[in-house]
Amino acid sequence: MNLQEFNKIDQGLAEKELFACCGSEKWVATMLKEFAFSSAKDLVLAATKHWYNTCTAEDWRASFTQHPKIGDATSLEKKYAANEQGGMNAASKSTIELLAKANEDYEKKFGFIFIVCATGKSGAEMLRLLQDRLSNNINDELNIAMSEQHKITLIRLKKLLTTENLEWIKTSQLTTHVLDTSIGKPGKDITIKLLNAKNEIISQGITNNDGRISDLLPPEKNLTPGNYKMVFDTGNYFMSNNIKGFYPEVEIQFSVEDDSHYHIPLLISPFGFSTYRGS
Repeated sequence: MNLQEFNKIDQGLAEKELFACCGSEKWVATMLKEFAFSSAKDLVLAATKHWYNTCTAEDWRASFTQHPKIGDATSLEKKYAANEQGGMNAASKSTIELLAKANEDYEKKFGFIFIVCATGKSGAEMLRLLQDRLSNNINDELNIAMSEQHKITLIRLKKLLTTENLEWIKTSQLTTHVLDTSIGKPGKDITIKLLNAKNEIISQGITNNDGRISDLLPPEKNLTPGNYKMVFDTGNYFMSNNIKGFYPEVEIQFSVEDDSHYHIPLLISPFGFSTYRGS
């Protein structure tokens, strides 16, 4: 359906459709206060505004309960999220078992299940992300999980409005690209953490085979002007490639001034690194 068709459905059905996009009753209730929406842009902006500014940690946690556990094969087969976690189809039995165990450890530590926008990610990638995030504290992990939930919500809104043109939705405001200049190849499988001025982790990911993370932030979510930093786990990268590196981490501090796109590449070698603002 398109937005015009969505606006014409019964409010009870609209409530059900929105809850399927994000399982927070408060988020749905605040969205319904603006129903019907004047444009698709207003809908997306409202979804973002209410998730970050109206909802609380309690509401974020409530939405997490509507997801199956990553690595729970039975849940993945029974629930629609199996489509969003399609990368799991290629996961080996041992990877699924490790995912299940890591997810159990995660839930015991944080009190909610592991949330990640799994679209396009393999089972091995999700296992690495899960294991990385297990080392975070609960406040940082809640920040990351709620951001991942919003990525999922926007994907589901796109699936709801299948005939609506949503190509205008901006991708992550912040992007990065790691190049290992010592071998002339992308720096893949490097964990990157994005932190705010309070030193809180607000996003975390792993570079792909091209050395990039395309969704460090959810679409249409702009950083508040201020100072931030990205921390690159270069130590484990060099160790995994049997290279002796000098820097266990590389930290890049930068300032955000407006809503424009910020591309911050990293050029690394075992004994040096450089960065700049790209385009």
